[in-house]
Amino acid sequence: MAATRLPGTPRLLRALNDRAALELLLTKGPLTRAQLGEMTGLSKVTASQLVERLEERGLVRRVGEQAGGRGPNAQLYAVTPGSAHVIGVEVLPDRVIAACADITGDVVGRSERSTQGDDDPVRAVHGAVVEAAEQGGTDMASVRRVVLGTPGLVDPQTSEVSFAFDLPRWHRGLLAELRKDLSTPVVFGNDVNLAAVAEQHTGAAKGHDDFVLIWVGRGVGLATVIGGRLHQGSTGAAGEIGYLPVAGAEIPRNASKRGAKGAFQTLVASDAAKAIGRKYGFRGAESADVVRAAVEAGAAGEPVLDELAGRLALGVAAICVVLDPPLVVLAGEVSQAGGIALAERVEQEVAAITLVAPKVVISEVAVEPILNGALLTALESVREEVFGSTTG
Repeated sequence: MAATRLPGTPRLLRALNDRAALELLLTKGPLTRAQLGEMTGLSKVTASQLVERLEERGLVRRVGEQAGGRGPNAQLYAVTPGSAHVIGVEVLPDRVIAACADITGDVVGRSERSTQGDDDPVRAVHGAVVEAAEQGGTDMASVRRVVLGTPGLVDPQTSEVSFAFDLPRWHRGLLAELRKDLSTPVVFGNDVNLAAVAEQHTGAAKGHDDFVLIWVGRGVGLATVIGGRLHQGSTGAAGEIGYLPVAGAEIPRNASKRGAKGAFQTLVASDAAKAIGRKYGFRGAESADVVRAAVEAGAAGEPVLDELAGRLALGVAAICVVLDPPLVVLAGEVSQAGGIALAERVEQEVAAITLVAPKVVISEVAVEPILNGALLTALESVREEVFGSTTG
């Protein structure tokens, strides 16, 4: 039986045309009415009506003129930045960072607050979010969504944090408290998953629909993108590779107990990198300092990179023989410190011990990838809401 086709009603067609025009203005604007007509395939009359409709709704505005041939200059139009705002938040054990962006994606406000000595997560997030909005010249009435990047398990069905290794005050029920407190939609996202969102939009995974991102820093985690979509698992635990059982590390019997470290995490994460460095005479305040010093030392630091890459390759290999991704992105402060030298060693070792040989690269989103991923996730949802309801 042939599928039933719904008729293209004028209202639906207007909505589709409006959405297409707004997307063009975001990516290629400012544009004239004639340019919008050419790019969308609409007549001059229809394109003019479209622009007038969007201008009346406050979604586009005139931003200048374009000189032409004969006749008056053509008006240039762009998306109105202040038509909606979003806020992205990165939650760390000792502080909360919030950034406010307008609907075009420009970051207009930022706030960073210490959580040391503050046992109320709602108060900490509230302060950072409201201050970021104020710094952006707006208020919470214009903020359409807040996305918080947090370590640990985030239930993909409810967006609740069900377990966070080093954030003991984060618990089920916190999401509802934050939504009530901020009076706006609030969503939690796993931090490594959000880093992968940023990587896919602007980093080393741009243009790739299938890849994995492995975060190595204070902790270790995995984000998996298949067919352009994040795979989170039934409970949000997909990617908790710190608990991956690997040779050479003790396997905890009560992994869900707070403070228990998984086998792979003890093998490659922050403390392990420091221990490897000490063995070869390299020390530093942070694990990234140790790895960076080994890279800068040239031949003298190669044993540090060789051992770290060999350990890391155990986890990468286990992931790749199951998923067979074409690309592996190494992110996090330890990976960034190791750079290309570390990535090349991991790539060679994985190819040597398995039947797969993915390309292994270092993240190209070196500055606040989790925060950027939170903003991008919020923007995608809000643009869908705002641009998808233009014919109200």
